[in-house]
Amino acid sequence: MSEQEPTFTIPHRPQRRYPRSGGVTYEGETIFRLSPDADREEAQLADLVEGVLAGDAYTFGDWFDLPAPVYLVHDDELDTTFTAVVRNGSVELHVLPDTSSEGLAALYRRLAAASETDWSVACESSPS
Repeated sequence: MSEQEPTFTIPHRPQRRYPRSGGVTYEGETIFRLSPDADREEAQLADLVEGVLAGDAYTFGDWFDLPAPVYLVHDDELDTTFTAVVRNGSVELHVLPDTSSEGLAALYRRLAAASETDWSVACESSPS
């Protein structure tokens, strides 16, 4: 693991909207892209994420029929929720309106410890 942990300060939070037609939409987004220094196949990354999420700290599900693994993650210890997506050789952590920075950092630390490799973290954000 690298010596200095990246910051998971959330620059913009998405705004949850409930259209009259039903459902829920989000305006704006913040994504933290975690990329391992060692190349990993998508299936290997998905297995790593699922292995970490199967620990005691999380409740999670992959209920979507999408071309990439998408997990709705709840950190039981920190009482925070976010979405994790495995695609393009990275793990994306998608911030929800009430996601805590501490919850994102905790998953990062667990992934780094479980993989025994360094990770780079990039943040992409667009306001609502």
